[in-house]
Amino acid sequence: MTQPVRYPIVVVPSAPRLGLDSFAARGGVHPELVRRLAALGLLEALRDPAGGLWFAPEQLPVLARLRRLHAGLPLNYAALGLVMDLLDRIQRLETSLRTRPAPRSELPWT
Repeated sequence: MTQPVRYPIVVVPSAPRLGLDSFAARGGVHPELVRRLAALGLLEALRDPAGGLWFAPEQLPVLARLRRLHAGLPLNYAALGLVMDLLDRIQRLETSLRTRPAPRSELPWT
């Protein structure tokens, strides 16, 4: 009779997350604003079983970008979501143009 193969249990550490209050403090905004931005889908958040919001530290630059756009444009936060999507599309298009091979020059007709 063969022994069953035992695999070691590997615990993968979860990515660091910030709670609502600490995320808002690091971003320099009120927690209620962070909660609204998450409800609008402008910030990605995870919800724990107790209903608390948790944010990846990578969302802090997104928050800073939203704040800059809101300060510079007379738009509400819901409209800024559309602006951010368009800016991201423009960036992707410009990146693809820069990485695309240059067209070959065609010979003159003469």
